[in-house]
Order: sequence, then C-alpha cells, then structure tokens
Amino acid sequence: MTALAQPNLPASQASAHDARFMRLAMNLGARHLGHTWPNPSVGAVVVREDGAGPIILTQGITQPGGRPHAERIALEQAGAAARGGTLYVSLEPCSHHGRTPPCVDAILAAGVNRVVTALEDPDPRVRGRGHDLLRARGIDVVTDVLSSEARRVHRGHITRVTRGRPAVTLKLAQTRAGISGRSAGPRLLITGESANRRVHLMRSHADAILVGVGTVLADDPLLTVRLPGLVHQPVRVVFDSHLRTPTTCRLVASADAVPTWIVTSAEAPDEAARRLSDLGVTVIRARCGSDGQLDLADAMASLSRRGLTRVFCEGGPSLAEALAVADLVDECVLITSDHDADGDVRGVRLGLAAALARMVPLLPEQAGGDRIEIYERG
Repeated sequence: MTALAQPNLPASQASAHDARFMRLAMNLGARHLGHTWPNPSVGAVVVREDGAGPIILTQGITQPGGRPHAERIALEQAGAAARGGTLYVSLEPCSHHGRTPPCVDAILAAGVNRVVTALEDPDPRVRGRGHDLLRARGIDVVTDVLSSEARRVHRGHITRVTRGRPAVTLKLAQTRAGISGRSAGPRLLITGESANRRVHLMRSHADAILVGVGTVLADDPLLTVRLPGLVHQPVRVVFDSHLRTPTTCRLVASADAVPTWIVTSAEAPDEAARRLSDLGVTVIRARCGSDGQLDLADAMASLSRRGLTRVFCEGGPSLAEALAVADLVDECVLITSDHDADGDVRGVRLGLAAALARMVPLLPEQAGGDRIEIYERG
C-alpha cells in the first residue's frame, strides 16, 4: 500500500510528494547505519513550496555517535527559510531531554507548518509524545508514510527498545550442495569477489560483527570492512564461553585499532580475562546455560546494554543454528555459490531451516555467479 492510499493517517491526508521526500529521508538515514549507535540513524529533509512546486531546502543525517540529530541539522542549515515549510523525518522526533534538547523544541522554533514522519518511536520516552506535542502547537502532523520501509531501516533501534537486544542479521554461505565449511583443514572459500564485496558493505552497516570462538580458532579472521573509501569499522564481538581466544590471534593483536569485545561466562578464568583486557580487549560476562555454553539471549542483552542495535553474525553453521533455535535471528542472508567445493560441514540445519520457513523472503539478488537470498522476520 502506498502512502497516498493509507487509511490510518491521523492528521492531514498525505500529499502527492510525501512518499518521494520520505524515501529521500530514509535513504539519507540508511547511509549512517552502523555509525550512530546507541541512537537510530535518522534522515530529515526540509521542503517548502514555491511557485513551481516543492523544493528541497536542506537535508540532515544523524551524525556518528548519535548526535546531533538529523532534524536539528536540517533545520539549522535551513535557518529562516524553514518557516512555513515541511519537515520530513524517518522517525518520530524526540521529545525528551538527553544530552541535547528535544528535537521537538527545534522544530517549534523553526516555524515549520507541517511535519511528516514514517514511524512512531517505540522508545517509551517518546512513543507518540513528540507527535502529540507538535499537534498541540498547531503543526499539521502526518505519520506512517512508507512505514514498512522505515521499519526495515530502523530495525535495530526497534528491536533494542522492544526486545532488549540488538537486531541480528545472520550471514551464511554455502555451496550448491549445501556445504558451509570443513571440520578440519584450511578454510573453505565459497563465495566470489562480487558477493564478498556485498558482504563487506553489509558489515559497514552493522554496529558489530559477531563470530563464535570456533571461527576464531579455525580461521583467525580479521572481521574488518575492507572496501575503498570506507573507514568505519564495526565493533568485533566473539562469543567465547571459556575464553579460549588466543592472545596471538589477529583480533586481539589489532584490538587497540578496532574495538574488540569478547562475551564469556561468569565462570571463565579471571587470569585469561586479565590477559585479554591488558591487550585492549573488552571482556563481558554473561550467564551460561545448563550445557555450560553461553546463554545467547543474555549475551545479546549484554550487547544491547552497551548500546549495540545491529549485529551482523558471520559465525558459521553452529552459531547460526544456536541463534535460530534461540529465536534470535531477525534477518538471514543466505549466499549460495555457483560451484561446489570439498567440504563436509552442512550449512542450513533443522533449527535454521525452521526459522527460515517462518520468515518473509525478499527478492533474490545475483552477485557475480553467487545467489543472495535475504529473509526477514515477519
């Protein structure tokens, strides 16, 4: 359903231009995904009418670290020209005092006549209050324009607020025969260059990249974004119940340059934790289950408390299966190679297959000879 046909708009009917400018605001916000945690990455556009129709005055994106907010940037750049115009913003403006004053105050001071948003913010400090305050001051407020697309962009923020954990995207590569790795020997290289570039772009939009300690021991990965022109590096996270991560591995050796967190159990050796901490690694304690392995829900909650909203998991079939069984997967990226290779570890197992069956498939993509299928929680 398009914005023009939505029956549940609580204010003035959406104009013929609202979907166009809202899509621009969401695309702007999507540029800084992975950069703004613990805050959502929001886009804002200030538009006003002239004799020939609406013109874009200014644009704003939430800045790295989460401040300043997109609305404030766009309105400050517009200055007096914003008066009488329309502000498009991909999430309800904040109405509470944090480190900065509420965006609602900046909107009222700017003198815009109309505010169009995509989503109500589920944060209990806001949750409709921003919209209500604007309406109470006579501003025409239109909501839910392109809301489905906005939920995808803001999935991390929504999941952290409503579920108390980051949104989890699971990436798994497999051969045509469904093989994702080897139980021993050298790492199995499955995907081609084009798919690898696509994965690095996905990494750049995450707050953190997650693997299990088994991947660290088998592959000694670096888990960085390696694309020309992209300098942002997500946090690297290892789930390691017993602190088996070697102090000589590449993640630890580069911990001073790229934030590296290891989530371990309360029972893990203190001496091992001290050695890792001395080398620049952040060690986080979480609960264990009855099997002696990390309680994945508690581990994810610990990441949320530290501000993470979007986690990109590249930990292989075992961690993928455990996350699926724990119902912690919000999006799955399944990449199938166009060739077979000599491996013996099956990729999609029963728990993940069941999770995929409950998800909504998006249109598949081709990356060179590899097929990328994306599924998301309905």
